[in-house]
Amino acid sequence: MSSVPTGWASDRLKDVAAINAVALSAGTDPDYEFDYLEISNVNYHGIVDPNAIERLRFEDAPSRARRRVTAGSTVISSVRPNLQAVAFFPDAPTCFVCSTGFNVVEPQPSRLTPQFAYYLLISENARQYLEAAATGVGYPAVGDKEFNAIVVPLPPLHEQQRIAAYLDASCAVIDAAITAKRRQLETLDAFRKTTIHHAVTKGLNAAVARRASDVGWFGDIPKHWRCEHLKRFTNRIQTGMTPPTNTPDYYFDGTIPWYAPGSYDGDIELREPRKLINELARSEGKLRMFPAGTVFLVGIGATIGKVGLVPADASCNQQIIGIVCGHRMHSRYLTYQFKIYEDVIPGIASATTLPIFDQVKTGYLPTLQPPSEEQAAICAYLDEKLDEAKRIAATIDSQIATLTAYRKSLIHECVTGQRRITDTDLNKVKTHG
Repeated sequence: MSSVPTGWASDRLKDVAAINAVALSAGTDPDYEFDYLEISNVNYHGIVDPNAIERLRFEDAPSRARRRVTAGSTVISSVRPNLQAVAFFPDAPTCFVCSTGFNVVEPQPSRLTPQFAYYLLISENARQYLEAAATGVGYPAVGDKEFNAIVVPLPPLHEQQRIAAYLDASCAVIDAAITAKRRQLETLDAFRKTTIHHAVTKGLNAAVARRASDVGWFGDIPKHWRCEHLKRFTNRIQTGMTPPTNTPDYYFDGTIPWYAPGSYDGDIELREPRKLINELARSEGKLRMFPAGTVFLVGIGATIGKVGLVPADASCNQQIIGIVCGHRMHSRYLTYQFKIYEDVIPGIASATTLPIFDQVKTGYLPTLQPPSEEQAAICAYLDEKLDEAKRIAATIDSQIATLTAYRKSLIHECVTGQRRITDTDLNKVKTHG
């Protein structure tokens, strides 16, 4: 840690706070009940979903549910990939327990105030230290010795209180702005879905005669459009395949794009293959090829229903169904239409341990086919609208990134003394934000 301002001290965290001081023993009454916080429910901004905190009996709790959380404590993850996931508890229920993946930090009142300790632990200094100290394979973690040895700056207690109050007020303003920006993104996404749905089911001519489609998610459609099973409009519906991973020669110097569910980012076109496979895999029949313009639909797993269009000849794994359109169905229009199914398929897929929607069921999906010139016009319209929405979203994302970076910088400057906070500063931020 760099030098601290005059009048400040510094010390190891273990000398100014109790760390993991209280835990449930193996001999705890099996009927003892407590609220339990799992590590996956916390991120850099705190608890993700308060409703996910479970009420458990000791007998039914996982073995990692051991560390007691007291009022004024900060819990911080010491394990990747959740490193520096932090939650502060100015108050805590009488019976509150967290996973052993957290360290519970309870400040000594004579040296360190609880709220200032929280800001120290989410600061950039702490992040850099924890990243450097994490060791191990698979799930690197920060050991107790290294965690206890974090050196923290210690302003006088009254200054700690002032800094924490200033950061509370400042971060509240920043967080409110970020929340507003995220709502804008949600509104933009809703606009995108509504625009696609209306264009692909109603067309661009509001005056055209309509008829019932008899499909709940389509509603009324233009009278002159066809509505039949997908297989009527396609030449091929088939899943992909994965070349054996124990044959590395198939993956060396690859040139053939190979897509998997992780390739989907919400856009109409798929641009990021998961791997590049070589011609040997194709020549030996270990790869299933699809022509440019094939619609790739995820048929199994957590992202079931996701759809995208491949701009070039490509392959995919067995979780993806390739849909090759007939000459009267524009593949881009079909991709836009099947954006509706991203919300429909998860609800109608059969489910065992994972939701599944196979190629046979895909062939029987109700599908709309406007005349070819209308399909082209709808695609041109949607391309323009969605490009505009994407530009707006990129601007909002940039604004969120700027606000987030400013929040981190502000915390860092305040807890290290690079920015000294006066009573005037505190009163100003409380009054004006």
